[in-house]
Amino acid sequence: MSTLSPTSATEFRRVLGRFASGLTVITSIDDAGPVGFTCQSFSSLSLDPPLVLFCVADTSTSWARIAPTGRFAVNILAADQQDVCRALAAPGSRDKFRRVAWNESSFGTAHLAGSLVTIDCRISGVYPGGDHHIVVGEAQGLHDYRDGAPLLFFGGHFCSASVHTGPAAAQGGTQ
Repeated sequence: MSTLSPTSATEFRRVLGRFASGLTVITSIDDAGPVGFTCQSFSSLSLDPPLVLFCVADTSTSWARIAPTGRFAVNILAADQQDVCRALAAPGSRDKFRRVAWNESSFGTAHLAGSLVTIDCRISGVYPGGDHHIVVGEAQGLHDYRDGAPLLFFGGHFCSASVHTGPAAAQGGTQ
């Protein structure tokens, strides 16, 4: 295993920033109330069983509160939710939800108002990944709240995509 020099790490981040990623907020509720963080490293993992994954920094204080609950929700953000994304990206803040509308789900997670979709998950595994944890969750509930374009991140900036209604090029997924 090699360590990148600061210049290499900067270049690595710049190069990977050329890959557009969707923006989500990972949430739960513990004894202190709602907790969550903005996350762009989210992906589907398996259809059978229905698994998703996300990556979170080892130093995340929000993850330290979510992990013991055994559950989380993935809120997929809409293009008009830049303010929500920024509010929940603030590290260490206990007041993240002060200006964010949310409701408690029957699964015990926080669903953000205005999200395109929210997926309730049970934590099924946490694995080391460098300076991050790789968290795998099994989908327990799917909530399709509204149509619209997703909020994306590309080259260090927010952007959105147009929504296409035609058939996908790869109906069965990618290889």
